[in-house]
Amino acid sequence: MTSDRIPLAALEHGTPFADRHVGPRPAELARILDVIGVGSLEELAHRAVPESIREGDLTLSLPEPATEHGALAELRALAARNTTLTQMIGLGYHGTQTPPVIRRNVLESPAWYTAYTPYQPEISQGRLEALLNFQTMVADLAGLPTANASMLDESTAAAEAMTLLRRGGRSKSPRFVVDADTYPQTIAVIETRAEPLGIELVVADLADGLPEGEFYGVLLSYPGASGAVRDHAALIAEAHERGAKVAVAADLLALTLLRPPGEVGADVVVGTTQRFGVPMGFGGPHAGYMAVAKGLERQLPGRLVGVSTDADGALAYRLALQTREQHIRREKATSNICTAQVLLAVVASMYAVYHGPDGLRAIATRTHRMAAVLAEGLRAGGVEVVADGFFDTVTLRVPGRAADVVAAARDLGVNLRLTDADHVGVTTDETTTRAHLELVWRAFGVSGDVDALDLRTADALPAALLRESAYLTHPVFSAHRSETALLRYLRALSDKDVALDRSMIPLGSCTMKLNATAEMEPITWPAFADLHPFAPADQAEGILRVVADLERWLAELTGYDAVSLQPNAGSQGEFAGLLAIRAYHRSQGHGERDVCLIPSSAHGTNAASAVMAGMRVAVVKCDDSGNVDLDHLRLMVEEHKADLAAIMITYPSTHGVYEDTVREVCGLVHDAGGQVYVDGANLNALIGLARYGKFGSDVSHLNLHKTFCIPHGGGGPGVGPIGVREHLAPFLPNHPLQPTAGPETGVGPISAAPWGSASILPISWAYVRMMGADGLRRATLTAVAAANYVARVLDEHYPVLYTGEGGHVAHECILDLRPITKATGITVDDVAKRLADYGLHAPTMSFPVAGTLMVEPTESEDLAEIDRFCDAMIAIRREIDQVAAGDWPRDDNPLVNAPHTAASVTGKWDHPYSREEAVFPAGTAAPKVWPPVRRIDGAKGDRNLVCSCPPIEAFSG
Repeated sequence: MTSDRIPLAALEHGTPFADRHVGPRPAELARILDVIGVGSLEELAHRAVPESIREGDLTLSLPEPATEHGALAELRALAARNTTLTQMIGLGYHGTQTPPVIRRNVLESPAWYTAYTPYQPEISQGRLEALLNFQTMVADLAGLPTANASMLDESTAAAEAMTLLRRGGRSKSPRFVVDADTYPQTIAVIETRAEPLGIELVVADLADGLPEGEFYGVLLSYPGASGAVRDHAALIAEAHERGAKVAVAADLLALTLLRPPGEVGADVVVGTTQRFGVPMGFGGPHAGYMAVAKGLERQLPGRLVGVSTDADGALAYRLALQTREQHIRREKATSNICTAQVLLAVVASMYAVYHGPDGLRAIATRTHRMAAVLAEGLRAGGVEVVADGFFDTVTLRVPGRAADVVAAARDLGVNLRLTDADHVGVTTDETTTRAHLELVWRAFGVSGDVDALDLRTADALPAALLRESAYLTHPVFSAHRSETALLRYLRALSDKDVALDRSMIPLGSCTMKLNATAEMEPITWPAFADLHPFAPADQAEGILRVVADLERWLAELTGYDAVSLQPNAGSQGEFAGLLAIRAYHRSQGHGERDVCLIPSSAHGTNAASAVMAGMRVAVVKCDDSGNVDLDHLRLMVEEHKADLAAIMITYPSTHGVYEDTVREVCGLVHDAGGQVYVDGANLNALIGLARYGKFGSDVSHLNLHKTFCIPHGGGGPGVGPIGVREHLAPFLPNHPLQPTAGPETGVGPISAAPWGSASILPISWAYVRMMGADGLRRATLTAVAAANYVARVLDEHYPVLYTGEGGHVAHECILDLRPITKATGITVDDVAKRLADYGLHAPTMSFPVAGTLMVEPTESEDLAEIDRFCDAMIAIRREIDQVAAGDWPRDDNPLVNAPHTAASVTGKWDHPYSREEAVFPAGTAAPKVWPPVRRIDGAKGDRNLVCSCPPIEAFSG
C-alpha cells in the first residue's frame, strides 16, 4: 500500500459537480488571477467586495453537495411521491401530448433552451421565425390581425388586457366589467392588479346582460369557466355602443371549431397555449397569448416579432416596435413585462406546425366528442347537465353530493373539480379516453355504453357559433407534417441561431451561464410534468418538497426570513415585492407612503413595476463613478420623508460595481420610514460573500434564470421569486385555489398558478443541491475573477467605464466605445454585428449607458473561450484603427457592413477589404458560424409593421 493512494471514499463519487460547472481549470484560474494581480480568489474577495457587507466567516446551512447521479436519484424519489391521477379538473390546464420530436428537439435541446432574447436578430433568425409562426397561429385562431410573441400566462394576460383597454379606449370611467363565468384564478389576479391602479372591478353574471352605468372595458370568457359556450356578439356590440372595449379570454383549441371572437368585434383576445403540447407542469411555465384588433398593435405589451429586410433586400425577422418596451419607457411604460415565454411558445407553435389545421381540428373534435358523450351518459343516468352548449367542460348539478362524487372519482384515479357543494366540473382533453368516461360515470353512480351513446349523441356546440373561416393557411403549417420534415425544419431553424451551445454569450446583466444537463433532465419527467396545479396538495408531495427546499435554501443564501416562488418572471417578482411594501405601510397606518426612489441607472422594469404597484417614481442621480449619489439621495429622502415608501436599488450596481455605501443608502431610507428593495439581478456576484437581508434590504426578487441556472430559452421562461424579511412575510402573494401557497394575509395572487412556473424549479433545486455552499461561493468568486480578467485585458483597447474603490469590477464590466464612435463613426452596433463574423454573440449594448458594451463572462466559461472573446474584441479594435487611419472608408468597411453572409461573399465583391477578411477575420478558424442574414433594417420594419408569417410568394420554407 502506497501513502499517496486516494481513499476509496474519495473515489466513489467521481468529479464534483462544481468542477464541471466552473469553467476555468486550476492552471487557467492561476493565469486569470495573475493578470488581475491577486494571489487567490479569497484575496480578490477581500479587495473587491466592501468589508462593510462581506461576511468573511459566512457558514451557509445547506446540505453537502450531491453528485449529478445522486441529485437525480433524490429527484426521482421526490417525483415518485407525486400522484399523477387522470386530470379532468380543467380551469385552463389540460392534459396534452407533446410530440416526441418536439420534446426531444426543442424542449430538451440546448440549441433552443440556452438561446438568449433575440436582440441580435441577425443570429437569431431561427427562433424569430418560430415566434412568427406562434404569432400567426394565435392571430389566425383568434380572428384578429396581430398577436405578440407570448405572455406569461392566461391570467396575467387578462390583467394586461384590462390595462390595455383602459389606455386604448376613450372612456374616462374607472370601471372594468368581468364576467362571473371567468376562471377564478384570473379574477383573483385581475383584482390584485386593479386595486393599486384605481380600477374598479365589477364582477357580474353577464348572461343577464351588461350592468348599468359607465365602464371602460369588459372581459368575457369563451367558453366560460363553467364550460358554457355563449354567443357574445350582442354583448360586444352593446359594449361598443356604450363606449367600452371588449377583451375575450378564449380557448385556442376550441377556436378551431368555434367562431373566433375577432369576427364578432372583440378588441383583444387572450388565453394560454398550454394545451398545444406544453405539459401542465403543476402550473407552468406556459405561453400565454394576446391578440389585438387593428389600431391597438402599438399598445401591445411584451415582445412583437416583425418582418423586415436585410442590407441585401432579403426577408428578415426582428423584434419590432422596441420603443414600446418597459426597459426604454420606464415609469411611462404600459407594462413591466420584459420577457416572454419563448421556449414554450416555440413548442406550441411547432405543435401547430406538426399537426396543421386539420390535425388541430381533429384533436378538438375528439376532445369535444368525449365531453358530449360523457354528458349524455350522465344525463341518461339522471344527472343534471347545467349547460346545453359546451366544448370540453361539463358542469353537473348533484345537490349535496358534489364532494362525495369528487372523492369517489379520486378513488378511481380521476381528479374532478369541486365547484361548490352542489356542482362538479369535468373537463376532457387530448389525453381523455373512453375508459376515462366510464370511470367518471362510475363516480356519479351511473353506467353506459360509450360506443352506443356516441352513435346517438349530437354535438354540444351551438350551430350558430360554428367556425366557417379558414385558419393556418400559410404553407409552414402544411409543409412539415412528417417527423422527418419537422426534424429537419427544427434543425434548420436552430442552425440560424447562436445559442450557448455554440458560443460564449457575454451579456452583462443577463448571466448566461451553464444550464447543466443534469439540472434540465427532470423537467420532462411525467411525475412532474403531468401534475395539475389545482390538484389536492397530498398528490403533489414531491414537487412541494422541491418548493419547500428551494424556499429554505434561497432564504439562507440571501439572509431573508421567507420566500415566495409564485412570481413567474423577474418583473412579476418586482411587482410582488412592491405590493408587499405597500401592504405593509398600509397595515401600519401609513397609506400615504407612495413614493419610490429609483436610481437613474436602474433597469426600466423597476420604474414600471413601481407604477403598477400604485407608487410615484422619483429619480435619484448617480455620481461619476456610477454609484448612487448620496448627496442627492439625502435631498430626496428629506423631500419625501412624509410619503417615502421605498427605494429600489440593484446590488452590485447596474454599473457592475460593488458600491461601498450600500449600508448608508439603506440606513437613510430606513431612518425616513421607507423600505429597501434590492433588485437581485446581480446576485451571482454575492452568493457566499454577502446577503441582502443582512446588510439592510427588506425585500428582493431573485432571477432564477440568471443566478440559479434556469435557461433563458430564447427569451423565457424565467422565475422571479421574492425573499422578504420577517415583517413583510405576511404580505407575500397567496392564491385562492391553493391555500398552502401563501399567507392568509397576502396581497393576492400575481400569477395564475400557486407556485408559478413550478415544473422548472427542479433545475434550480438541482443546481444548489449539487454545488453546495462551497461550490456556490466558488462560482461567485470565479465569475468576479473572469469579469476582472476581461476588464484588465481589454481596458487598454476599450476603457472600462466604472470600477470600485480598489479598481475592481464585480461580475461584469462596461466597455466605453463613445470616444471611438466620436472619432471614427464606428458604433456599438457595428462592433456587435462584427462579433457575429467571429462566431460570437455580442455583449449587452448601450445599457445602462448608451454607447457602451456591458460584458459578463460568468463562471462557466473556460479561459480559452474568454480569450477567444477578448482576442476578437482586440482584433476588432485593430479594424477600427484601420478605419481611423483611412485604410478603409467610414461607409465601407468590415464593421459597418457586418455581419457577412455566405451569399454576400460569393457574389459580386467591390469592397476595399477581402472576402477572407470579411468572413474569417483575424484568421478565425472553422467551424464557421454563418449569419443567415445581413444587417436588418429595423426602422423599415417598424414603419411597415408585418407581424405574421410573410405572404406565400415570399415564403422560403
